[in-house]
Amino acid sequence: MQQWLDSCETDFLFFTQTVCYYCTRAKNFLDAKGLTYTEVNFDHEGDLRWEVVDATGHRTVPVCFDVRGEQPIFIGGSDHLMDYVA
Repeated sequence: MQQWLDSCETDFLFFTQTVCYYCTRAKNFLDAKGLTYTEVNFDHEGDLRWEVVDATGHRTVPVCFDVRGEQPIFIGGSDHLMDYVA
């Protein structure tokens, strides 16, 4: 997970799954706000999901981070993202 946080050059980073209403909702929300994001799909990343769960305690997708500052900020899921950005 840390490699993704360290190399991300967008406003937000989030971890998703292929079929996920809340992931699509989060992407559409950020698009509407004009914010950039990097999406990492758990379906293509082996055991990354369990690494993210261990680090954040967040078991559902999306798992969102604000990476605009010097240190990434764990936000939570799509509802948390909307509250955070609004």
